[in-house]
Amino acid sequence: MVQTIAGENNDGVARNLVLASGWNSTCYQILNSGISRWVSADQYALVGFVRANGIAVVAGAPVCQLDRLGQTANEWEGYAAGQGMGVCYFGAEGRLREHLRNRAGYTLVVLGWQPEWTPKSFIEKMQSEPSLRAQLNRVRNKRVTIEEWPREQAENHPGLRLALKEWLQHRGLPPLHFLVEPETLSDLRDRRIFVAHRDGEVLAFVTLCPVPARNGWLTEQYVRRSSAPNGVIESLLFRGASAIAEAGAEYLTMGMVPLAERGVVEGASTPNWMRPILGWAKAHGNRFYNFQGLEAFKAKFRPDSWQPVSVIVKADTFQWRHLRAIGAAFAHGSPELAVAKGLLRAAAHETRSLIARN
Repeated sequence: MVQTIAGENNDGVARNLVLASGWNSTCYQILNSGISRWVSADQYALVGFVRANGIAVVAGAPVCQLDRLGQTANEWEGYAAGQGMGVCYFGAEGRLREHLRNRAGYTLVVLGWQPEWTPKSFIEKMQSEPSLRAQLNRVRNKRVTIEEWPREQAENHPGLRLALKEWLQHRGLPPLHFLVEPETLSDLRDRRIFVAHRDGEVLAFVTLCPVPARNGWLTEQYVRRSSAPNGVIESLLFRGASAIAEAGAEYLTMGMVPLAERGVVEGASTPNWMRPILGWAKAHGNRFYNFQGLEAFKAKFRPDSWQPVSVIVKADTFQWRHLRAIGAAFAHGSPELAVAKGLLRAAAHETRSLIARN
């Protein structure tokens, strides 16, 4: 019998499936609060989704073994249709893209690109790059301790909470959810967390969450306080990569850079109505989210490769309603209201900066 699992108290089946078969880099985010979970009739496949504007916005891709992907997609899409929902796979990567890109009735749009490494190559590139070595040395010279904290120490730690609160206050947009849920500190069961501190004060932290089917990890959050020295995030990433390399991990990604352009993807297209929106976002989006800075930051670690990340809709064209549904999934409500709040934040920040300069 097909079932929907929803709610934090019923995530045991979903968690087991993610840890057994999660391949998409964002697979662990399916366990975030606010995400509904559909499980196949035989209990061997999982889809995490948010219902928004009559569309099921899927968190990445179905979680299942590769040889079951087609069967799972068909069963899931049948369930969604029976519930009166369209289907939009947000954050689809190679497996689902290869499966669906040439099929009639689907449309693929590239959202951005994500960098990928083996942990071993990530460490080697940091050690061989003079500017990155200098960052590591700077943090050591500032007497900052970089270490991994166990779950028992880190969960709901007040210093980590304070760092997260300060970091969120300086973001251009109100806190987003769905695949970028900021609330991770209350459940670190399968995550690893690396903390920078000095004289008892938490300065920054990085969380990693598992990508089990690739024997790898996603750098989920990098949070720093304004008092943290330059290079602290680089130092945390180096420590994290070293730890997972020692444990035998084979895959590491920092996640997608939205709007990045790193190549042409066969079967992908951008609708004409969307081009001005993307152009505006590239020109003015930095007041909300520094996409260019994010890409430059990730690129300086010299990725082994960049891989496209897409949205795939079960429709002949990607429409405005799909974009609004995606925005609503991240905003937990009206995307227009989230943008309005972001504009107010940006205006307040620019006003404070102007006052400070004068």
